[in-house]
Amino acid sequence: MSEPDFRLLSTDELLSAVVGDVVEIRVLEHAMMQKIAELERRGAAADLGYKNVSQILRHAVRWDLKTARQWVARAEVLARAITPTGSVLEPELPVTAGAVAEGALSGEHISAVAEVMKDLPPEAEQPVVEFAREHEPSAVRSFGKELAYRLHQQDPEPHETEQEPPVNRLRMQWKGDQLEIWAKLDKVTGAKFEAMIDPLAKPRPATPEEGPDPRSRAEREGDAFADLVDLMLRADRLPEHGGEPVTLTLTMAYQDLVRQIGFATLDNRDRIPAALVRRLACNAGVIPVVLGGRSEQTDIGRKARTFTAAIRRLLVARDQGCAFPGCDRPPKHCDAHHIRFWSQGGETSVDNAVLLCRHHHTLIHQSDWEVKLLHGIPAFIPPSWLDPARTPRTNTAHRDSWHLAG
Repeated sequence: MSEPDFRLLSTDELLSAVVGDVVEIRVLEHAMMQKIAELERRGAAADLGYKNVSQILRHAVRWDLKTARQWVARAEVLARAITPTGSVLEPELPVTAGAVAEGALSGEHISAVAEVMKDLPPEAEQPVVEFAREHEPSAVRSFGKELAYRLHQQDPEPHETEQEPPVNRLRMQWKGDQLEIWAKLDKVTGAKFEAMIDPLAKPRPATPEEGPDPRSRAEREGDAFADLVDLMLRADRLPEHGGEPVTLTLTMAYQDLVRQIGFATLDNRDRIPAALVRRLACNAGVIPVVLGGRSEQTDIGRKARTFTAAIRRLLVARDQGCAFPGCDRPPKHCDAHHIRFWSQGGETSVDNAVLLCRHHHTLIHQSDWEVKLLHGIPAFIPPSWLDPARTPRTNTAHRDSWHLAG
């Protein structure tokens, strides 16, 4: 069937056709968001070894991570939730969901409505959506702000808080699997801390594999703080605890580590899953203590036994930083990773190691990405769902070119 000649249509007919196409596209996008919500509901990210569904979509459909996150966020406010008992709950924005299903609203409209509804009561959704049906997203945001102002203009002004004396305070509290840290520093200490965090918190450069750095400023600074901890652990002069350099000890049964089941016990008696132990066992400043069948110590990996300074120098000379394709993290931000896991008999040697930054070290341990040395060069094999041919990829960020023979 041949394509119609649009030149024969009147302007009104042509414009009407465009509007009809847009409605069809929006209806299709609504169906796609339902599928994305289902991926989120069934835990697809954990199944594929990714941090979240946005990371999967970035690789699967080559979206920038910012775009992928927008789609996931929109899907969440439109999808019906299912309780453990099987009951179906209404979407977070039910009126918006109905309008989107009709093809009346775009993805940008969804984001605008969700944004303004944060400051409005639920009953305000109906007038906001009716306005959105007739106006562009930027106008919806202005309408929502005006509506919120009228609703809240009688609220009392917030009281100014008294300024506390310039002393340093730090509080730490475990909440589930995360350590929550609160700090207040004086000007001098704060400036020093800021100076250490800033260079580590710069956005990662855009790469063909991952696009631009999608992390928010808070996420980048959080990762920078984690990098700062790792840098401290790798430092030549560490603070001492009980007369010995600060280390972290992980204890678990050898068979559990091999089979990636069970958990390891930390110094503070908290537990972490076996899958995470493999990544931590690569790091300097971490001592894995593996127990045999009778709980006797069969192997204690010391810092020099994980990766010695001499091995690390050779890795730095070869990899020149994180070896993952497109990453330009320098060596000081990288861990040495066992290509063949230590728990599976992998040697602690240059030929069984690769430098990886924290982000890509975690990805290698938790996903179907694989790494191997081809002709002495670290090569990364993507998951089959991303590249059915699983063509090896190398990092060109630290060199002019790599030539990988077949």
